[in-house]
Amino acid sequence: MLADSDTRWKWGVLTARRLAPEAAIDGLLLRGRATPTPRQLAEVGVTVDTLREVTTAEFLAAATAPGAYDMIVLACVGGAVQAMLHGLGRAVTGAAGDSGAAGEAVAEGVGGAVGGRLARRPVIVTGYVGVVYEKLTDGLLLRHGADLVLANSPYDADRFRAVYEGVGTDARSVVECALPFLEGTGGTDDASGPEGAAGGAAKAAVPAADAADAAVGGAADGAAGDGRFTVVFAVQPSVPAGRADRAYLLRRAVGHALRHPERDVLIKLRSKPGEHTTHIEELPYQKLVRKLPGAGGGEGGGLPPNCRLVYGNMGEILDRARHTGGLLVTVSSTAALESLHRSLPTAILTDLGVREALGNHYFTGSGCLASWDELDDGLLPQADEKWALRQGVRGGDGFAAARDRVAALAARAASTGLPPLAPYYTVRTAPGYLPGILRRYGLAPDGTPVGGPAGDAAAGQGAAGRGVVRRVVREAARGAYRHGVQRVAPLIRKAGEL
Repeated sequence: MLADSDTRWKWGVLTARRLAPEAAIDGLLLRGRATPTPRQLAEVGVTVDTLREVTTAEFLAAATAPGAYDMIVLACVGGAVQAMLHGLGRAVTGAAGDSGAAGEAVAEGVGGAVGGRLARRPVIVTGYVGVVYEKLTDGLLLRHGADLVLANSPYDADRFRAVYEGVGTDARSVVECALPFLEGTGGTDDASGPEGAAGGAAKAAVPAADAADAAVGGAADGAAGDGRFTVVFAVQPSVPAGRADRAYLLRRAVGHALRHPERDVLIKLRSKPGEHTTHIEELPYQKLVRKLPGAGGGEGGGLPPNCRLVYGNMGEILDRARHTGGLLVTVSSTAALESLHRSLPTAILTDLGVREALGNHYFTGSGCLASWDELDDGLLPQADEKWALRQGVRGGDGFAAARDRVAALAARAASTGLPPLAPYYTVRTAPGYLPGILRRYGLAPDGTPVGGPAGDAAAGQGAAGRGVVRRVVREAARGAYRHGVQRVAPLIRKAGEL
């Protein structure tokens, strides 16, 4: 399983476990801007058999080693998926990927190859970590070429197939399933499931307040807390993006806590300052809370006693809210789907409008749209059941069809082999787009690693001394990048507004 951020790591590991419950899982982190820290991985609360960080060339070398893997889950952003598909295609067959009839043979999972010779290779699976509300066509075409493109709901499956058919390529790789972290959590207190062994790690990963983040109140301690009604405000790194809008939402959460002293308001954070997720967080709430009235530089910021900033495993925090008859509030976080799956009242905020830029337009028809004023007055939104079924947050085992497809393809791979990978994008169909994507991930237009198929991998492994130097330089570069994003860029924008 290859992942490039903390949320995709969670999706990738759990997806691999749903598709192959008995298999050993090698966890590979693609080295890049959003590579998660050990703390982020621990907080996610899922485990693998082995874990290491890799470059593109190192991944391709590992993935194409004889007998290495039966299935590979690409839990990455679309551009990375496309690059890996082309890299794998070149490494396995010695030829760059080519769209056409071979893709249809792969999607069917039966019969012989058309338009390409069979090859021994792993089954390739990819998909999305949550709500798909923007760049639908772009993201889907970047994922085309995988044997399975997982759709998280009937609604998504229809949209995905429409895009593929609309550009004239085969859509049978689209397989309807569900978000893997929704399995086994709906309406019960049962903590069993494929991630059961990671449960203790998840609890231990929730950090207490520390001197570096004095405004943070600490863990969402206690699965049921003290029984007080719990409101979880799930914030997002880049939604909304502006300081004024983020400060407004923070003030409203604090105001709700002041208006309802009998409730606990937990502001669930995605990451610590300096850590990165899929989306860049320029204005962390940990810093905004210090600007609240009455903060005065104190450890509690300007938060009332019943309002805290918290880290932790989202599933456990939502379970606490459910046990207390509580509520989830967010603009458009995927946490809303986890909440709805638990039948927890869920509010999708309309305070800043219902807009594509915010992603909350995805929830039109859900029955969950609400404002802070309505929540202050006691509203507890309940989801429309038909909408919830359509979005895949209700129902049984969503992975049965995908497991069957993987099993059929894996059996075929072991016996006769699979047809070549056939992405829609090639140097013929997208000569002005594809080479730039491949270059970003260290690949030439034909899918070979820049510097030669083996050279980059060898350099990535290197001698111990060179490896230490590379790690130091890489961390320094990441630190400089984060400083620029979170400190320099806001100052430049502020100066421009003067």
